[in-house]
Amino acid sequence: MSDPLVKIRDLKIEGRSDETWTPIINGVDLDLNRGEVLGLIGESGAGKSTIGLAAMGFTRDGVRISGGSVEFDGIDLLGASAAVKRGLLGKRIAYVAQSAAASFNPAHKLIDQHTEAPTQHNVSSRSESVQDGVELYRRLRLPNPDEIGFRYPHQVSGGQLQRAMTAMAMSCRPDLIIFDEPTTALDVTTQIEVLAAIRDIVEQFDTAAIYITHDLAVVAQMADKIKVLLKGDEVEEADTRTMLSAPTQDYTKSLWAVRSFERPKKPAVLTTATPIVSVCGVTAAYGKIDVLHDVSFDIHQGRTVAVVGESGSGKSTTARCITGLLPPRIGHIEFDGVEMPLDYRKRNKDQLRQAQMIYQMADTALNPRKSIGEIIGRPVEFYMGLKGREKRKRVEDLLAEIELEPTQYIDRLPSELSGGQKQRIGIARALAAEPKFIICDEVTSALDQLVAEGILKLLAKLQDELGLSYMFITHDLATVRAIADEVVVMKDGEVVEQGEKAAMFQPPHHPYTDLLLSSVPEMDPDWLSNLLNERGVDNIGDAAVDKM
Repeated sequence: MSDPLVKIRDLKIEGRSDETWTPIINGVDLDLNRGEVLGLIGESGAGKSTIGLAAMGFTRDGVRISGGSVEFDGIDLLGASAAVKRGLLGKRIAYVAQSAAASFNPAHKLIDQHTEAPTQHNVSSRSESVQDGVELYRRLRLPNPDEIGFRYPHQVSGGQLQRAMTAMAMSCRPDLIIFDEPTTALDVTTQIEVLAAIRDIVEQFDTAAIYITHDLAVVAQMADKIKVLLKGDEVEEADTRTMLSAPTQDYTKSLWAVRSFERPKKPAVLTTATPIVSVCGVTAAYGKIDVLHDVSFDIHQGRTVAVVGESGSGKSTTARCITGLLPPRIGHIEFDGVEMPLDYRKRNKDQLRQAQMIYQMADTALNPRKSIGEIIGRPVEFYMGLKGREKRKRVEDLLAEIELEPTQYIDRLPSELSGGQKQRIGIARALAAEPKFIICDEVTSALDQLVAEGILKLLAKLQDELGLSYMFITHDLATVRAIADEVVVMKDGEVVEQGEKAAMFQPPHHPYTDLLLSSVPEMDPDWLSNLLNERGVDNIGDAAVDKM
């Protein structure tokens, strides 16, 4: 056999904290052949992304490679000059980041950023790379592929932006692509199409890939072999079928068993009870185009309503209407039976306090220059009027509520926290206003499954203790099963089905609900291929799934 395209031996990586270097990767080996996909899995902080970046000869600030070797196609990346690396990165080695929103330049159109690598590396002309970009957008099932590239990043959804980044990585047809959670922001139906397109590109161009993910069902569809990591150590490695059917280590078995959490069923809502939030016949528009059409549903005290649907279905837009960020064109919003001003600027402080939000990407939702105490303390002072020692005491109490030790975290910056810890800070910031109602916008989608389960348990505990009501925006139906009391299914700005969770998961379903349920990946390596065959898709790269 020929030598591996990527060969890593005894890789050791350290991170710096207060002038002290601490090991974060402890002697990991890795071989990757052309056309092969390696899945890297493990909980947050295991070292997955660090190893993925090291395979490019790259480390983040404050991190250094302290030992071992990294070779790409016989080239020593650790000893290579900056010029050699520049010739490889973007052309022969590409990277798809987890957070597309934080990775794109907001000042440039998508197509301009897409064409940068192929033109700078003399792979193609500007006009050729534009045409190729449009074709990749079409393959990745982006809407209006001929036009979407001429939008700015803020003018497309998170899921669309993630697909645009995947297209950009493929622009030079690289030999190696590092996929760092590329489908985190995607709904299940779109995820199928993107996974199919990625798999087709890898097979068609004999591309090697490292696929980093916390979604075990996804890695089962994508990887030829799986490496399990824990705190910088390799736990085990095997081909995918062996790893799924017969893992040898207890830690791997524990990963396979996560997401068993499910809240006990609550009593049905009394028909006479006044909802905490009522969305009443809301139609809303961006510019002159209606994006919500006569949306209505209620959320009662102490209950969780999960709002599900594909990217662009209107889930987050509905949340914007509730919070007053996007005043509806028709309809109104009620809190506790009282009609609210449609524009948040016309709501008083107490009305603003009642509805808070926890955001999907904690990385971009927390001010990186403020300490945790300042981030949580701002709403404490604004809404509660507390200052000085009283304010600090309230912040410490909130940190204790989210199960973080106050003295250890209050003076830290967000960059010093893990993803799960940052999301807990987002929860504490929302709780600081002492609201009755919280909108959770994809709060677990960027987290590994062990950490996500901890966040769901925390939210459930806080709901029981404080009587909170949640609107849970998600594309993860496993999360819906775990935490929801009721489900609202949205498509193209309309509510197509709603009801108690138990009824929603039992047939008969609306055709679109049935499509969502059938699109949830399973821990079976043949699941994606079988599904595409059932839907009559011969070429997985052209996975034109009929969304009914």
